[in-house]
Amino acid sequence: MIMHRFLSLSLWFALALSTPLQGQDIQDAPWSGTTLKDYLQRAQAANPRLKAFEARYEAAMRRIPQASALPDPMFQVTHFVEAIQTRTGPQENVFMLSQTIPWFGKLSSREQVASAEAEALWFAYQNQQLLLARAVSVAYYEYAYTGKALKLMQENLDLLARLEPIVEEKVKAGDDLNELLRLKVELGKAGDTLSTLQQMRIVQSARLCELLAIDETGLLPWPEWEAPSSYEPDGPSLALALEENNPELAMFQRQIASAEARRELARLQSYPDITLGLNYVQLGSPVVNPGTPDAGQDPWGFTVAVNLPIWFEKYSAARAEALASMRASQNEYDSRRNMLKADLSASLSLLHDADRRLKLYGEDLLNLAEQAAQNTRTSYESGRADIPEVIDSERDLLELQTLYWRAAADAWQQVVTVQTLVNQPVLGTFQATTRR
Repeated sequence: MIMHRFLSLSLWFALALSTPLQGQDIQDAPWSGTTLKDYLQRAQAANPRLKAFEARYEAAMRRIPQASALPDPMFQVTHFVEAIQTRTGPQENVFMLSQTIPWFGKLSSREQVASAEAEALWFAYQNQQLLLARAVSVAYYEYAYTGKALKLMQENLDLLARLEPIVEEKVKAGDDLNELLRLKVELGKAGDTLSTLQQMRIVQSARLCELLAIDETGLLPWPEWEAPSSYEPDGPSLALALEENNPELAMFQRQIASAEARRELARLQSYPDITLGLNYVQLGSPVVNPGTPDAGQDPWGFTVAVNLPIWFEKYSAARAEALASMRASQNEYDSRRNMLKADLSASLSLLHDADRRLKLYGEDLLNLAEQAAQNTRTSYESGRADIPEVIDSERDLLELQTLYWRAAADAWQQVVTVQTLVNQPVLGTFQATTRR
């Protein structure tokens, strides 16, 4: 019965060790960048969503001259099928040229609306740059952490595998079989974790390829990174910088300005537009009274017309609509400002916690765990410790090492989050495009 269980566990362990190799069938992606700067430069240059935001801004800029231009002039021709006889001759054709001139302030208000909307789209484009930089950076450090975790797990697995023949020899010499079974179980669990990390790498690499606009399937190389040094941000200064520099808040401010211009435009709609015209009447040869003074001379004249804005309820509704839109934009700005402040506060708290964990693991616990693991290995080789003690000490060391790099990744991610919220250069490698 014991041997049957032993063979079953050995088979399970062999299968677990073979599983991680499945993820290695995928070839590396053709892009070979490894630093965060490489990733950010590639994303900013190739991401199609960012390009769409830039194109919307360019389209909005082209609407400004359209909004400030006069309406097209009107040219009208009237041909009389039956000429109208006058004392100076028959009227054959009438030519009319007219130009509508909006009431004073309407064109400038339309231009202000279009300009504010274009500026809002510019800040939306800038905000998208920062959001993309944040998404790439967070995914980058998540991918980097997976690389560290996979490397540590592989080292742990190799160490346990090196212990296996030693334990087998001791079992043959009469030691307890349970130690070998315990080691087999631990090897199987480590192999399963390694396989999960391999599959996680495929998922994370695919996400990064999507952000970097890399169409080819494949695994990106592991990032080059280190744990951050201590970072102590100034919360009040960052909160002030958030209100002053965050492009999303600037976008809402321009939307408010656009709503104010629309409100002024709605007020001006109740004033009439003026249409100036020039009429020219083409006469035929006089037949009835050829001797009449000015006979055959084509008359012309000026015309002035105004529209009559008499539908007062329509203009009142337009003003009320513009006022409601302006209030909505103001409330959206206040709501988003509160949310961003909360995001900044939460990110600073998470950054403080990650920094605390980095100091705890890096300065204190890791050294103790490494010493304990080394002492346990030495004791086992000299017969003063058993295999469960070795497994426990190695598991504790692996856990602390993993927690250390988890804290390092968390710290980098929160630093990037803070910097993108206040529109600061992302780790000195990227900054959103300044106003054109």
